[in-house]
Amino acid sequence: MSEEKTSLGLTPNVTAALAYALWLVGGIIVYLMEKENKFVRFHAMQSIMMFGALLILSIFLGLIPIINLLAAFIMPVIVLICWIYGIIKASKGESFKFPFIGDLAEKQI
Repeated sequence: MSEEKTSLGLTPNVTAALAYALWLVGGIIVYLMEKENKFVRFHAMQSIMMFGALLILSIFLGLIPIINLLAAFIMPVIVLICWIYGIIKASKGESFKFPFIGDLAEKQI
């Protein structure tokens, strides 16, 4: 891997992984601070959209009486899987897209 650095002074794969590792806030911070690297900006935007959508979905499902019990068990597992998958793939320098969210994130950068 090259010695290319991002605006944060880290390699692109580490910076992209931080966008996922620090959840929604990490994605926002990385996206706002990184102005040049498209790989990092894509992963930051994908992190923002993924964790934002999961947060909104969790809140919405929590308002529905019967479904909220099921969602209370399933949503944390989904979030954990997305979190780990995002960190691993980004840290390896791989460009991947989460279903639906990835295409939206790509259009935003």
